[in-house]
Amino acid sequence: MMSHRPYPRLTSSMATLVLLLIAALFVAIGWFALPVFLHSSQTLLTFQWQPELGCYGILPMVAGSALVALMALMLACPLALGLTAFGLLVRRPWLATLVRTVVRLMAGVPTVVYGIAALFLLVPLLRESFRAGSGYSLLAAALMLSLLILPVMVSMLDSQMRPLMLQLRIGARSMGFTDAQTLTYLVLPRCRRAMISAALLGFGRAVGDTLLPMMLAGNAPQLTGSVLDSIRTLTAHIGLVVATEQGSAMYNSLFASGLILLGLSAVLTLTTRALLKGGQP
Repeated sequence: MMSHRPYPRLTSSMATLVLLLIAALFVAIGWFALPVFLHSSQTLLTFQWQPELGCYGILPMVAGSALVALMALMLACPLALGLTAFGLLVRRPWLATLVRTVVRLMAGVPTVVYGIAALFLLVPLLRESFRAGSGYSLLAAALMLSLLILPVMVSMLDSQMRPLMLQLRIGARSMGFTDAQTLTYLVLPRCRRAMISAALLGFGRAVGDTLLPMMLAGNAPQLTGSVLDSIRTLTAHIGLVVATEQGSAMYNSLFASGLILLGLSAVLTLTTRALLKGGQP
């Protein structure tokens, strides 16, 4: 009977190919983006985006991406932790399985479905409730992005917390701990790295999404002090200017935006992997 043996050479070759492709992506984006930063007559690192006046600053889009991602993360974190805790503490296993199944199904819903639902339900609700603005706002985009990043955060938290809960439950019960106390005092302190990693993954997913900010945020390249104002993110900016004339300053700004997004994604991915490999504190 033949035994199944691993194929280290094939695995190593595929890993090397992936690394080469990622490196080629960085080189390609950098090749087009660095001249825009270094030799362009128009500075991109300003807060003024007015093409009719020759101003092509992308910092409002950088700020918009950061704001919408942070706000979505603030909304999703307690929901993710609450859903994970519910699945661990509920006394009916079928109910916990149902919650996990629904969360997994949410991960498979196309982004455009969330966007369409928000256009017909959330945007009119915000417009009529607050009587300020058009409803296309930072708040609308953040609310839907929080639903988008929720499944990946719940999945990561559940994969780290559930085995630990099962491992500690019997010993904790013998010492008089309830399940809620076990989760609060024994499991959560050991899962701080997992919670940070889940937050980083959720933040990266929110920053990298294009369709929801483009459909819901209003696409106004401005700094805002209100969650009801319109904003534009880097990803939406790339989608909006990619059809402009090649070689123009407006068109060149998408390479700078792409380099910023690619660098941020790399930093978040490497940080998450370092946290997960570092073990529990």
